Amino acid sequence: MRFVDLSARIGQSPDEVPEPLRTDIEYSGHAEGAGLVERLLGVPPRLLRDHEGWAVETFTRFGTHNSTHVDAPWHYNSHIQGEPAAPIDELPLDWFFAPGVVLDMSAREDGDAMDVPDAEAELERIGHPLAARDIVLVRTGRDVFYEELGYLALGPGVTPEATRWLFERGVRVMGIDAWSWDAPLYMQAQAALERDEPGIFWAAHQCDLPYAQIERLVNLGELPPTGFQVACFPLRIVGASAAPARVVAILPE
Repeated sequence: MRFVDLSARIGQSPDEVPEPLRTDIEYSGHAEGAGLVERLLGVPPRLLRDHEGWAVETFTRFGTHNSTHVDAPWHYNSHIQGEPAAPIDELPLDWFFAPGVVLDMSAREDGDAMDVPDAEAELERIGHPLAARDIVLVRTGRDVFYEELGYLALGPGVTPEATRWLFERGVRVMGIDAWSWDAPLYMQAQAALERDEPGIFWAAHQCDLPYAQIERLVNLGELPPTGFQVACFPLRIVGASAAPARVVAILPE
């Protein structure tokens, strides 16, 4: 088997990243660890290999959406289809290990969302009959900008109609290599204000469906359209709207 890592690296955010979007990590080295061992357990550094104790890292700020992550229905609304929306720790594990399908939408402009005919045409091009529980990954190519501040304003997005079309065919996990499954927030906000009506802003997220979506993927360009498995298990955070995940594609040699 060959493995392709579809998860972005998690590291300290640059100083210019706004607070709500930041990841902040405190690193404690081996010398600090040796001191902690002595304080807690009375074992001096001279009794430790190379006088070193444990290294430890502490997230001082790490939102559940601030890395490659899986969104749960609870993220979209409090109720889905009239029932309480499920948080991330209540979603079935078998959703997150399944055959993967890549739909290439990298030629689309920012805000030019993938609709049903686009998905149908791409599936026909790659010769894949969509199956229930396929994990559908939309490639936009915007992952090349992942480390840049402007990344959150990029991506074509996916329409609520296409989201519903995938769901009706048994897809429960959908992913994208952009900041959001929907079009960039500023575009949605402008359209919602101009039209002054609900259902415009965050339309695909809030299309009243109990599905999960993976956002901020990377390296989809390294995958074939089909013929691989996806493992995308989210952390089991109680009551959470999302959780970081190590998303990996597994390909036969």
